Amino acid sequence: MPRIPRHLIKGDNRCYHVLSRTAGQQFLLGEAEKEFLLQRIRFLSTVYCVRIFTFAILSNHFHLLIQMEDARECSEEELQTRFRRYYGSKRTFPKERAEHYRAKWSDLSEFVKEIKQGFSRWYNRQNNRQGTFWSERFRSPVVENGEALLACMAYIDLNAVRAHLVDRPEDYRFCGLGYHMRGANGDGFLCTDIAELTDPELSYLVAYRRYVYEVGSVASPAGKRSIPQAISEAETQNAYCLSRARLFRYRSRHFTEGVALGSREFVRGVYANLRTFLKTRADRDPVRIQGLEGLYSLKRLRDEAH
Repeated sequence: MPRIPRHLIKGDNRCYHVLSRTAGQQFLLGEAEKEFLLQRIRFLSTVYCVRIFTFAILSNHFHLLIQMEDARECSEEELQTRFRRYYGSKRTFPKERAEHYRAKWSDLSEFVKEIKQGFSRWYNRQNNRQGTFWSERFRSPVVENGEALLACMAYIDLNAVRAHLVDRPEDYRFCGLGYHMRGANGDGFLCTDIAELTDPELSYLVAYRRYVYEVGSVASPAGKRSIPQAISEAETQNAYCLSRARLFRYRSRHFTEGVALGSREFVRGVYANLRTFLKTRADRDPVRIQGLEGLYSLKRLRDEAH
């Protein structure tokens, strides 16, 4: 059957499950490679008109669940902001090419191509290597909003559990739940505006964890579960809420790499004394450490606990 060109699938703000594998499905993505790939995805998500719901980066492939948005809604000022993020402040935005960038930055294929090509160039330089890194074509089935979107999110976040890398999805650093649990989503990298998870009595993270654990604890016809039954039952008893001790473990990097940690007033005082040394012009507000009430850090941290 011939391949269907991606541009034939029309529709505003479509959601896609992107899946791309390494060439020959080789296990080439170690910790450093996963980190670089994640940071490249994060950077490009600030340039392209895209919403990212969740992700998972494994040793030989990665998943993204994304929504490409219509760039026609972008003002020229916003286009200029995206242009500066991508090219830096020294280049002048070419107003006559505004429509070109609107089309480019709302194009699924362009977004994924930039992720993969940028990573390949970096990887080949790091390893004195030539040749292709990825399989030629990425998959991108269209996903309907609602229950299908949630099911796909859970499927992606359960990847590391199914691969027997961890027992709990949030224990895996390179997936959406792991990213949330480490308090890294303060920059809004992952979209949390999902109507099906809106509950006035629950936070987004608790509501989503409940959904993932419920899906992951369902046994297959062969009797296999993604999440061990004992862990699933323990989460149910705890109402999918996290203890202070567990949040502390996930977010403990604030204690090893933060410039200052304590109350808001304490951190502000330390910053006032260090401002000249830090050589910063803009004010930096203390960042609240999510899940640890009353504690703030001077530095927002986005990766794993040590």
